[in-house]
Amino acid sequence: MSDAIINQLSEAGILKTPNIIEAFNTVPRREFLRPEFQDVADENVPIPIGAGQTNSQPMTVAFMLELMQLQPGEHALDVGSGSGWTAALLAQMVGESGSVTAVEIIPELFEFGQANLQRLGFTRVICRSGSWEDQINEEAVYDAILVSAATPMTPPKLRAALREGGRLVIPIESHGGDHVITKIVRDGANFTKEEYPGFQFVPLV
Repeated sequence: MSDAIINQLSEAGILKTPNIIEAFNTVPRREFLRPEFQDVADENVPIPIGAGQTNSQPMTVAFMLELMQLQPGEHALDVGSGSGWTAALLAQMVGESGSVTAVEIIPELFEFGQANLQRLGFTRVICRSGSWEDQINEEAVYDAILVSAATPMTPPKLRAALREGGRLVIPIESHGGDHVITKIVRDGANFTKEEYPGFQFVPLV
């Protein structure tokens, strides 16, 4: 990202954690866009990537990552990874000692995102094609789960895939028509929840 958009997000108080700022500085958004949209990569808007999906607005991505507070060495799941940009940001944040699994159900976007990640050297991101539900089992537990598309409710299976202290950040549909970014943290058998309304996402498919 350009210094201008990073400064804009920082001055707005949205982007504030050093390792998230470093990830935004290091991972070039334009490399995760279709060629016809690369010249607007530094605009703070969602950008089409095909199949009715978008590369999310930088402000929204920064807000969600600040809620998640991913740390080096942690293991993350990126649901609806699309162009691969968010998976690359997560990989930069967890470092070589961590891991990221990126899941995309739309075949053409899976191929696009995987090609972007491989071309830019994010070889430690594990790319999976298909439903996120197929990636969840008793052995698959995560420190953090990022969902970049809206769903009517929080899937119980995603909550169950969190480690102790794990964070799920997911947009939930509301009756008012907007979407509520929801942070869920596992505390033993219990889950705490924070809600932040006023967003718009494509639907989770």
